[in-house]
Amino acid sequence: MPYPLEWDTSTGKQKKLPALKVNPIRGVLPYDGYRNPLTRSSSASRVSMTVATAATKGQDKVYHFDGQREMAVGVEAMLSPELYGLEVQLPPIFYPYGKKKPNEHSFDLRITFRDGFRRAVFVRNGNSLASQKTQDEIRAVFEATPASFADDKIVVNGDHYTRAYRDNLLRVFGATKAVDEDADRHVLDRARSGHYWLMCELLAQCDIECERAFDAVLRHIGKGVITANWHAVISEYSRIWLA
Repeated sequence: MPYPLEWDTSTGKQKKLPALKVNPIRGVLPYDGYRNPLTRSSSASRVSMTVATAATKGQDKVYHFDGQREMAVGVEAMLSPELYGLEVQLPPIFYPYGKKKPNEHSFDLRITFRDGFRRAVFVRNGNSLASQKTQDEIRAVFEATPASFADDKIVVNGDHYTRAYRDNLLRVFGATKAVDEDADRHVLDRARSGHYWLMCELLAQCDIECERAFDAVLRHIGKGVITANWHAVISEYSRIWLA
């Protein structure tokens, strides 16, 4: 039933609540970030998920992300076979920026590769990155970051991670959690020897269950062996081709 126009259905100003805490999960390592971002927000969608890496010896661990973009950067990093470990909500870097008292900034992520190289990641939306104020702030943060914290530091424009791109990352990442080497070999053989334009045409040439073949295609897309348009929903009707 629609409300009369004079009714105010807004929730008004909400009382600030403490950050949500995730209770211990059996068999899953707890969250260990410097700060807990799971607070109420009108502009960001907080994300919590469990992920296993080589650093956790294959055991799932709880990760909290400030928003969808930060989560997408983390998931994209985890698709790389060179990734060793992932950290989020790092301890703050104190830097001078127009005040007597130093400001502080926590890098969104720190990625550790298998060769030990560590990369700190600063994620921000395109509008913010276009401002001189943000550029000055980034410069100050990077200059104040000690060499012991990371081997290099990068800025990522979160606008690159559109909704379709984020959904595809999660779908591909979900497929990588299952190991099916026989399906992967079979699908890749058909992809190299067959003729197709759409994914469904490749799936039709496979002699295994469609679900297994579909997940194998997703894994090959994640590895970059097969290519698709990441900014459109990847499905059986997607245009795909060998990289």
